[in-house]
Amino acid sequence: MTQPTPFDEMHNADGSIREPYRELDRWLREQPPQALNLMATDAEGIFRRLGITFAVYGSNEGTEKLIPFDVIPRIISAAEWRRLARGIEQRVRALNAFLHDIYHRQEILKAGRVPEKLILQNAAFCPEMMGIDPARAVYAHIIGVDIVRTGPDDFYVLEDNLRTPSGVSYMLEDREAMLQLAPDLFQRHKVAPVETYTENLMRTLESVAPEGAGASPTIVVLTPGIYNSAYFEHSFLADQMGAQLCEGQDLFVEDGFVYMRTTSGPERVDVIYRRIDDDYIDPLTFKPDSMLGVPGLFDAYRAGTVTLVNAPGTGIADDKAVYTYVPEIIEFYLGEKPLLSNVPTYNCTNDDERAYVLANIGDLVVKEVHGSGGYGMLVGPTSTRAQREEFRNRIIARPDNYIVQPTLALSTCPTYVNRGIAPRHVDLRPYVLVGDQIRITPGGLTRVALKKGSLVVNSSQGGGTKDTWVLEE
Repeated sequence: MTQPTPFDEMHNADGSIREPYRELDRWLREQPPQALNLMATDAEGIFRRLGITFAVYGSNEGTEKLIPFDVIPRIISAAEWRRLARGIEQRVRALNAFLHDIYHRQEILKAGRVPEKLILQNAAFCPEMMGIDPARAVYAHIIGVDIVRTGPDDFYVLEDNLRTPSGVSYMLEDREAMLQLAPDLFQRHKVAPVETYTENLMRTLESVAPEGAGASPTIVVLTPGIYNSAYFEHSFLADQMGAQLCEGQDLFVEDGFVYMRTTSGPERVDVIYRRIDDDYIDPLTFKPDSMLGVPGLFDAYRAGTVTLVNAPGTGIADDKAVYTYVPEIIEFYLGEKPLLSNVPTYNCTNDDERAYVLANIGDLVVKEVHGSGGYGMLVGPTSTRAQREEFRNRIIARPDNYIVQPTLALSTCPTYVNRGIAPRHVDLRPYVLVGDQIRITPGGLTRVALKKGSLVVNSSQGGGTKDTWVLEE
């Protein structure tokens, strides 16, 4: 099957430059031949000094790698961003309402709008959360919404990330690098700031502190430790907020409260921004052999003496099978039509849809329901016959474990590669903070597939990042 021509975010169909990119185009034409190459070299030096790395599990090249950074920014107009922001806000409001409902009255299940089996028998559902009322009724405080573009007005939500969405440190450092590398380019544009993110994160965390925490609640970032793939980000965000970076052994529970060990004695903790998965946060409630969590932490959370961000059990709302019901979820709780569409998705538990998938797998994208980072995934058009046969057998054996989508022609942006400037496919992860209000950072993290023709943007699969500019009017 011939794939449609991807939408070029910089060029119109006739080859002329789209309005948001006109000043960038002029700037690029003014650059001497080696300018972008020097910028790319300088950018690598900046990120190497900062120590911005990620772990590649199963790699034979060493565990730590730099994420490639592209020196040509992606540009989004003010009007385009307004539309995206409205759709994102609608989505996160509905998902938080959904989480409150399924851990309380389960009205959406009783109404038959979402299958009961899909929720109650899902590994991401956390029965221990039933009846718990988090501060401000917020379950998912920090959300990353993955968005792809296929045309001038065509934006789709690819997936929602409500557990521990990562990558925000790259968004912030990409901006810092561009400010150093191309200050003259910034002077030609009015770019919305992203550097307020950590200040807004702190405000959000403070706003969901337990009652009685006072005007300056104690906030910590809970990390699994230095061997985690996102440890740089944990350390970076704690440092930016002026919060303590803790491992499980640094915290303990006594008389129903959580305390941090300090050189001057125990200090009560009010809010924990945890970057540890549900199963590992408390060995007394979840995995008994976990060495990463804090014994008794969940009981303190249940009693309301500490806030966990994000709440345990939020993963049910970003389960890839539940994703297919998000339009229903928005209509059920908000009484509104979705402002941003889902990618059309085939349900492999339906006999007719499964038959279509098995017959056309070479044209489709197959994803494990609980997969992430580009793992457990088949991109049909670039797969081998053996890979397609393997995934056919997987789907036949476990149809409930996969969702399948058409191969979208992701939009392209100009990208600096070895042979100059060329179009490469991109996606976008805006970051949303939910507490006393909803705060959306303008832009987000643009991930770019650096290999020609590749649609996989994940850093673990060879992708890179770009600074994302939202133009202010």
